[in-house]
Amino acid sequence: MKINDSLNSTQGLPNSPPAAPRADKAGDNAKVATTPSHNVQISPLSVQLQALQNTQASGPVFEAKKVEEIKLAISEGRFQVDAEKVADGLLETVKDLLNARRQPT
Repeated sequence: MKINDSLNSTQGLPNSPPAAPRADKAGDNAKVATTPSHNVQISPLSVQLQALQNTQASGPVFEAKKVEEIKLAISEGRFQVDAEKVADGLLETVKDLLNARRQPT
């Protein structure tokens, strides 16, 4: 039986470069020299958005003091719902949703 090296003699396929050396252990200090091939730039608007997201993420989602005041008012029977204000808010939300649906994406 004759054994030949058919993988190395494949015609028409490009030769792949040798693999970069890899560290065998997490503690090894093997360094591979690389050159940056891409340049990424972030727009000023993107930087502002990122800062805003960081600010929002670090702050509380709601005011705990205000929630406690409302809970106390409900438990004491002092809390009154302004139906007109609630209705106005619902109408505005529906208008926003309808306008968003009409706009092409």
